[in-house]
Amino acid sequence: MEATTHIAIVTVPVYSHQRSILEFCKRLVHLHQDIHITCINPTSGPPCKNVKALFESLPSNIEHMFLPPPNLEDMLHNKPHPGLLIQVAILRSLPSIYNALETLHHSRSKLVAIVADGLITEALPMAKKLNVLSYAYFPSTAMLLSLCLYAPMLDKKITCEYRDLTELIEIPGCIPIHGTDLPDQFKDRSSVEYKVFLEANERFYSADGFLINTFLDLEPVTIRAWQEKKMTSPTSVPYVYPVGPFVQGGSYDNQGKDIGYMRWLDKQEPNSVLYVSFGSGGTLTNEQTNELAWGLELSGKKFLWVLRPPHKFNIIDEFGAENDEDPLKFLPNGFLERTQGQGLVVPYWAAQIEILCHKAIGGFLCHCGWNSTLESIVHGIPIVAWPLFAEQKMNAAMLTNGLKVALRPKLNEKGIVEREEVADIVKNLMEGEEGKGIRKRMEKLKDDAADAMKEDGSSTRTLTQLALIWKKLRVE
Repeated sequence: MEATTHIAIVTVPVYSHQRSILEFCKRLVHLHQDIHITCINPTSGPPCKNVKALFESLPSNIEHMFLPPPNLEDMLHNKPHPGLLIQVAILRSLPSIYNALETLHHSRSKLVAIVADGLITEALPMAKKLNVLSYAYFPSTAMLLSLCLYAPMLDKKITCEYRDLTELIEIPGCIPIHGTDLPDQFKDRSSVEYKVFLEANERFYSADGFLINTFLDLEPVTIRAWQEKKMTSPTSVPYVYPVGPFVQGGSYDNQGKDIGYMRWLDKQEPNSVLYVSFGSGGTLTNEQTNELAWGLELSGKKFLWVLRPPHKFNIIDEFGAENDEDPLKFLPNGFLERTQGQGLVVPYWAAQIEILCHKAIGGFLCHCGWNSTLESIVHGIPIVAWPLFAEQKMNAAMLTNGLKVALRPKLNEKGIVEREEVADIVKNLMEGEEGKGIRKRMEKLKDDAADAMKEDGSSTRTLTQLALIWKKLRVE
């Protein structure tokens, strides 16, 4: 039997993160079939059907295990923010994760490396304890990685709350951004979330490398600055491997499912429809849902809107969770009747890849989650940047001020995008001069993304470089 190189992947119970890291795994074993992967998955509850489907569709050289969920009863009665629940579930699963890694390493096919999602930096010291290489998989931007590595120094340099800064914040190798565009953990420097964020970033320095779901031509200045070690840091920075873009392929099974929205798209003119979706977990407040609806109607532009019930945290439970609430009841009275022919509203979920591939789609109003952003880039679709949580405001800043492939609506004093602003920005993107420039730049990025994944492309070469390091460590 031919010897294989064994890698362990440690995921987190977040659907968007699992999607990204599994696409990385599939790409790796497709290019290097003598590599075997075992995915270790901590859970916060029974995996939903969509998560199960992700793992059940993997090729035979990628195995997986779901760890039993830890006891979270003390958390659930307070109905905490979903992000906090996930964080606690990860921390309480650490002993189980280490036991699984140790068992794998002592099996016949020993591990040569552990790749852990960037949200679980606690797994990096586990690799050192087992005397194998450790890598952090970053399902977001090199810009966010720069912030993570620079955050401890930024914390010492700035004394006030970041949101109160009048000047822009300089992140090494990146465009300057407003303090209000930093990730959620930066909202309150006295919070537990901020302290945990800083501690996690310190652990990044123990990694042997970072695997980032980006590509060289998308963030060339940031990536080269880290690779060429031009950054100021308290210690040596692990090597950065830009290996993306990883996006899901179009695999939607139409059999037995309502595909009315695809038939509707078939009837529309090329580049005429705005696709509106806030990712696998994003949603809006009741007031903002109403303003968006009125704005889409006022714009007069065609739209396809994936709608979920409002939520105060702008986030719903994990993708695929059962919910009997009808999101259509939160729309303004008469909206569906008035916009019949102009738009289509799809409750809860739609086949995003197939929609973005469709010739009728001319724009994407999205939350700037990195998976959706890359999907938009890969298909050359201009963006209305509408960030909700996590690092999405940073992504929006990069897309609008850096890459200039998006328009970002302005908020009023209550943090709401008003209907007139929605209408204006949609019309600008879909038919304005600014929108034409954005479309041209996005087409260039689309070509760059395709080039990166070619046989001799920058990301393919980088991934092969990494695979060769691991294969040299293989125990024959």
